[in-house]
Amino acid sequence: MSEEKVLRFILGDQLSRDLSSLSDAVPGRDVIFIAEVMGEATSVRHHKKKIAFLFSAMRHFANDLRADGFDIDYLALDDAGNPGTFGAALADAVRRNDAHRVVMTEPSEFRVLNDAQTWREELSVDLEIRTDTRFLASHEDFVSWAVNDKGQQPKTLRMEYFYREMRRRTGYLMVDGGPEGGQWNFDSDNRKALPDKIRIPVRPGFEPDGTTRAVMDLVARRFASHFGDLEPFDHPVTRADALAYLEWFIAEALPGFGDWQDAMKQSEPLLFHSHLSAMINCGLLGPRECCDRAVAAWREGQAPLNAVEGFVRQIIGWREFIRGVYWLKMPDYADANALDATRQLPGFFWTGDTEMNCLRQAVTETKANAYAHHIQRLMVLGNFCLLAGIDPKQVQEWFLIVYWDAYEWVEMPNVVGMALYADGGFLASKPYAASGAYINRMSDYCAGCRFDVKQKAGEKACPFNYLYWNFLSANEGTLRQNHRMGLIMGSLGKMAPERLEEIKADSSRFLEGPEMRTGWTHV
Repeated sequence: MSEEKVLRFILGDQLSRDLSSLSDAVPGRDVIFIAEVMGEATSVRHHKKKIAFLFSAMRHFANDLRADGFDIDYLALDDAGNPGTFGAALADAVRRNDAHRVVMTEPSEFRVLNDAQTWREELSVDLEIRTDTRFLASHEDFVSWAVNDKGQQPKTLRMEYFYREMRRRTGYLMVDGGPEGGQWNFDSDNRKALPDKIRIPVRPGFEPDGTTRAVMDLVARRFASHFGDLEPFDHPVTRADALAYLEWFIAEALPGFGDWQDAMKQSEPLLFHSHLSAMINCGLLGPRECCDRAVAAWREGQAPLNAVEGFVRQIIGWREFIRGVYWLKMPDYADANALDATRQLPGFFWTGDTEMNCLRQAVTETKANAYAHHIQRLMVLGNFCLLAGIDPKQVQEWFLIVYWDAYEWVEMPNVVGMALYADGGFLASKPYAASGAYINRMSDYCAGCRFDVKQKAGEKACPFNYLYWNFLSANEGTLRQNHRMGLIMGSLGKMAPERLEEIKADSSRFLEGPEMRTGWTHV
């Protein structure tokens, strides 16, 4: 009697050999099924570079599995009979391969997991959905931390306390039960402005091979109307290239990452940032191996503690925390709008056609690279959307469209909770609102702007300056209840009525002006 044939269904963000659905795969018996489908490529109108990166990485991953003796059923987007959805493609693959059972690792997004639950009823064979063990904290781990013994969720969650628990659990940067260096968090050491004369590390590029070129041709043909530039394309798309990129970051950029991770510089979109998030999120790199290499670099004296701690915190702290929040709060989290923000996203978020240089830099770099680092996302783009009262659903969709590392589980909590305070403080302890002074301190953007960051009022004043106070005034009833806002709300309360009227007039002029009138569009 022959062994039953198992179909192993791998999604595009599951390109890992240590995937739970592959843990007991048998070469020569089981079939590994990978599918490019239009329904996923257009669930939102993803950046051209993101589609090219994922399709190329998927094809290379399939080739690596073939080389290891696995039978691969790969459905390319342009293959005849491609039904365009995961469910229909999977049903076809079961029939085509005469499979007795389907095994997959749980999808990372709520929408796809919901779809997968319906596949159980539509398939003629059993479907097993396994836990995604690539994360350091399971869903059960997070719930046990976040929910009390009566099953009640708190009104707020704080990443810092979760992060400390993850440090204890993993042992990263721990000594004798406490944190290395005597403190858990070196964030206060990671906010230095970039010196005028500093050597920015030269980042390696990866020349597209034939597989990637074929994907680029496909994207240029089928997704021409999507946002973003397709070329130049030099992203790592294989496991080997991703590992090489990790090693480059550890040796060349990590030593400077700590001091200058919050800095921004015109025409330097990457600076000392790792640019590894897309590779971690799709599975080419594992979060543990990235942390292991960074911690080893510190122990070997190759990188300072503040840089390594900041890098580890982003992975085992923020990345794991926001995933936990996403699954804890879905599906209602998508509709959160605690500040009743309803303004349309302005058209310059697609074109970069704005006189505000910081926004122009962040949008044009995003259009070119499908990437902006976390301070550009939070304190320029997110900060503007917060102060301008942009509809959270539109901001969520924009972030999901434009970044090559964006998936709903990671994008939504960062937008809803961190950038827009739309969850009322469940994730963030206060709104991350700032005037132009912060952007001027952390970047060289303001020198090239037609607005004057030092002016507080009038047509030449930086719009961030009056929008900041207008935001505080408009949301005064809510924000006065936040103890971390006490000092600044006290300053607002002492402001002269005529100054408040000036702020409102400047804000109204800008928010109703030509740059803001173009409104939300999906092109």
